[in-house]
Amino acid sequence: MTITYEWRGDFDNAALNALHADGFDHPVARTDWRARLERHSLGWVCAREDGSLVGFVNVVWDGGVHAFVLDTVVAQDRRARGVGAALVAAAAHEARAAGCGWLHVDFEEHLSPFYLDACGFKATTAGLIAL
Repeated sequence: MTITYEWRGDFDNAALNALHADGFDHPVARTDWRARLERHSLGWVCAREDGSLVGFVNVVWDGGVHAFVLDTVVAQDRRARGVGAALVAAAAHEARAAGCGWLHVDFEEHLSPFYLDACGFKATTAGLIAL
């Protein structure tokens, strides 16, 4: 099957909540993704296979040159096939097209091979305050 990628693709909140739960291994939530994305995001990329949502990445921004990758998720049964890297590549392409000069991401250590090797991010020093 062919997987397609769409910038600011249409999605159903229930489908995205189910994908998020599958990808991050937690119970299905009732997040209003549509409202959240419309309010805070530059855009997002949806990956679909046979009409089913199998991947997603959110791109938030500061309204200027900085964009940030959040919520990169691929269905567990579609992993290790390049779907996540393709999602991030599409996100980078669209952020660049929107005039952004930087695409940021933070991630847990075990995801370093994905973000640094597969997606091409460079390691940087950053800070974090738990709130």
